[in-house]
Amino acid sequence: MPGVVVIGSLNVDLVLLVDRMPHSGETVTGRDFARHAGGKGLNQAIAAARSGEPVHLAGAVGDDDGGRWLRSIVRGEGISDDHLVTADVPTGTALIEVDATGANRIVVIPGANGLLTREHARAAVPSGAGVVLANLEATVEAALAGLVAAREQDLRTVLNPAPVPPDGVPDALLAATDVLVPNEHEASTMTGIDVHDEVTARAAAQVLLQRGAGCVVVTLGDRGCIWDDGDAHGTVPAYDVTAVDTPAAGDAFCGTLAASMAAGLPWMDCLRRACAAGGLASTVAGAMPSLPHSDDIDRTVRDGRLRDARLKENP
Repeated sequence: MPGVVVIGSLNVDLVLLVDRMPHSGETVTGRDFARHAGGKGLNQAIAAARSGEPVHLAGAVGDDDGGRWLRSIVRGEGISDDHLVTADVPTGTALIEVDATGANRIVVIPGANGLLTREHARAAVPSGAGVVLANLEATVEAALAGLVAAREQDLRTVLNPAPVPPDGVPDALLAATDVLVPNEHEASTMTGIDVHDEVTARAAAQVLLQRGAGCVVVTLGDRGCIWDDGDAHGTVPAYDVTAVDTPAAGDAFCGTLAASMAAGLPWMDCLRRACAAGGLASTVAGAMPSLPHSDDIDRTVRDGRLRDARLKENP
């Protein structure tokens, strides 16, 4: 029985390293270029698998070199590809610009990801214990179908609402979500609140709770995260790392959080492991290469230095 089912995207990531981002109409010279396996679904599935849980991935790739390459990576990571569909369109592609500070800009061309259906998602959700994690880089319809199917079977659900669709995240999707994990930008888009610190993050969380989410975790980059379930709330600080590349940090957080929940760990331990994974993922270039393994995550939780010792973790 898989500990985690991930519903989401798979992409070929084309990464451009630059000293600084170009302005509109400007040409700059890049420092390096690389191709990596990526997509939020694949990243989150690998993060969950490396965190120590068995994983199934529901997604779609093209019948092309990129799709075959990604499928081989899924299998190589020990992830089940039983629900990985091959579509007659190109595999999804992401163009990622990363500057010298580690900040990034990403353009995603969905390709095959746009053909992931409700039926595919529902078929991937097993009965029994486990966690279903979805993101919105494939289709909203598939994410909703998968989370609703999970709820019908008393499985726990986690939603990373990224990217936020132009017409917003449906309340029905939030109502099917036990744990909602937006970053500060996604929380701002979903609520209209300028989320930039713990106070504004908690205000946004309150709005999302009112819309139906069971618990909200807002990630704040190098400031850790806040969480609120309507009855209790808390703050978990980040670990002190030197960021070089951040595109997969959020996916590392989400995949590790889902895996830790599936393993039955206490809630605060789940959040500490997720924060450690997100921090570690920012220290290595490339999405998949940066996703940490369980031993490194647990070592960071045990021995790592918090970025701001003034922050307190609420029980």
